[in-house]
Amino acid sequence: MNHPVAPAAVRPRRPFSPELLAALQAAFGERVSVSEAVRAHHGRDESPFDPQLPDAVVFAQSTEDVQTAVSLCARFEAPVIPYGNGSSLEGHLLAVEGGVSIDLSGMNRILSVAAEDMTATVQAGVSRKTLNDALRDTGLFFPIDPGADASLGGMSATRASGTNAVRYGTMRENVLGLTVVLADGRIIKTGTRARKSSAGYDLTRLFVGSEGTLGVITEVTVRLYPQPEAVSAAVCAFPSMGEAVRTVIETIQLGVPIARVEFVDALAIRAINRHSNLTLAESPTLFFEFHGTDASVKEQAERVESLALEHGGSDFAWATRPEERSRLWNARHAAYFAMLQLKPGCRAVTTDVCVPISRLADCVVETEQDLLGSPLPCPIVGHVGDGNFHVAMLIDPAKPEELVEAERLNRRVVERALAMGGTCTGEHGIGLHKMDFLLEEHGLAAVDAMRAIKHAFDPRNLMNPGKIFSYTA
Repeated sequence: MNHPVAPAAVRPRRPFSPELLAALQAAFGERVSVSEAVRAHHGRDESPFDPQLPDAVVFAQSTEDVQTAVSLCARFEAPVIPYGNGSSLEGHLLAVEGGVSIDLSGMNRILSVAAEDMTATVQAGVSRKTLNDALRDTGLFFPIDPGADASLGGMSATRASGTNAVRYGTMRENVLGLTVVLADGRIIKTGTRARKSSAGYDLTRLFVGSEGTLGVITEVTVRLYPQPEAVSAAVCAFPSMGEAVRTVIETIQLGVPIARVEFVDALAIRAINRHSNLTLAESPTLFFEFHGTDASVKEQAERVESLALEHGGSDFAWATRPEERSRLWNARHAAYFAMLQLKPGCRAVTTDVCVPISRLADCVVETEQDLLGSPLPCPIVGHVGDGNFHVAMLIDPAKPEELVEAERLNRRVVERALAMGGTCTGEHGIGLHKMDFLLEEHGLAAVDAMRAIKHAFDPRNLMNPGKIFSYTA
């Protein structure tokens, strides 16, 4: 299935030097693979794009390993594609010009935890679940939760957020410093463990969200937070999408410090019920979670329940025991794979947008009208506490007309969000899929400024080429 909106995906592959392969094998031995099965695993992600295989895969275990691999690739002018857990959604991992995939999953050590400063430094392959398991006895936790058990390096590269962003922010706010291998093999460290700095350009923020196009992130220092004294979760069904979202808007505008608020439409609820053996009402639904003291959680929950009732909310069901909350949120996190089961054999063309909270209800309701007029099943879920929602358009890969329809819907959703002062992607990133929309959102001058930054760090266009914007070295 060739994707018509990804011209970078059909760029000519660069020649792969036998001398480079020999040099990599001399440096890494069995930690280099050219087998088709390994290359195929590293040449696709959760996007709808056809696989684009790297020429070789290097399994790194340290920053020095990455430095060696990148330096050799620079010598032979071979592209470098960083690989974490393979959970990206917009074609970030595809080797559209060939080259070497550097697998960072073996870089899975937690290097330090400074409990007094509430920070941790980890290798890029550490997943969020692994970090939180290690923090269990410290009274601290790392809150960024994109759903998939993504690596901290990948989450930094895509500026991930997720269900807790409404209270704790995104990776942008929670990464304090990075170790990065640049395109020429130099190693730099950005940021410190201090909570703020005015020292020079903010290189940390430059690499957070760069999608592997400026360098390979090998270590990450993140903020930690105290585990809340009390946690309570609830679900509530609504008569319409608009009423559910208006409840969220009023909750945010009243300053209720809610930890999570997730929207799931009726079609997605149907999929979740089947996949996770739940019996939720098949109506537009909000998932809530409250953090704090026993008293503050009770007060927050009562205020939100009152707002929900004013908007027709019903079946307000509480989950206070840890196992009940886990079941609820595991079902929400499994929504993507649950939705795929609505149409066996399908692929999902996903999109996400983020709009100002004041326009969220308008954007969601108008999007619902578009989707109701389409023959494709298109469930909606969203981290609506910060104005972000997602649409999964389920297509038959053997029917090109369904892909065309999905892209028509995608454009409608994105252009509506841009017209409302929003962004073409709240957390998935640009990758291959939204390169044109980046230009529409920021304009040519701003994208040219991004290209200039790319040129300064990577003049030969070796770092994950073909992603974010078109660029010729």
